[in-house]
Amino acid sequence: MFTGIIEDLGTVTHLKQDLDNLHISIKSDITPELKIDQSVSHNGVCLTVIDIKNDVYTVTAIKETLDKTNIGALKINDPVNLERALKLGDRLDGHIVQGHVDQTATCFNVEEKNGSWLYTFNYDASLGNITIEKGSITINGVSLTVVNSKRDAFSVAIIPYTYLHTNFNSFKTGTLVNLEFDVIGKYVTRLQGFNS
Repeated sequence: MFTGIIEDLGTVTHLKQDLDNLHISIKSDITPELKIDQSVSHNGVCLTVIDIKNDVYTVTAIKETLDKTNIGALKINDPVNLERALKLGDRLDGHIVQGHVDQTATCFNVEEKNGSWLYTFNYDASLGNITIEKGSITINGVSLTVVNSKRDAFSVAIIPYTYLHTNFNSFKTGTLVNLEFDVIGKYVTRLQGFNS
């Protein structure tokens, strides 16, 4: 369980294909605080630490993860949004994030707004996920508030701190991102489908 508040922007240092799996090594300031078997969110994807060497740690993504997220598109030196799992008793500054990506979306537009940025994303609405105005959405692991909600698109406003401390500053038109829709909204949508 995560909150969508990014702790560090890691850097991909090594990628190794192993059958259908991909081992990803990441350099990060939080590495010294990690341990083997710990869960860490990577662009919103919960992955398990399997190795630690100095300031670099390694996780493994299986085929299911590679097929459904942007993790398989990572390249050496790419920035990765990182968050360690929530500790019970901590403040929930973002919203409840599971680290289970529902689908990807494509950045459609980036607009600078005199001190902030407005990002618009398109996604495949046929998969049954929805956004609502002022509802929560997780993009690459970042907890955000939806604006301009449409059937297959939405926007989010990014403040300078988030722009500087996440990989939002590398997004441009065509960038593929991970989406995790609000968990409460997913259950309500599913229940309504059963009652139809």
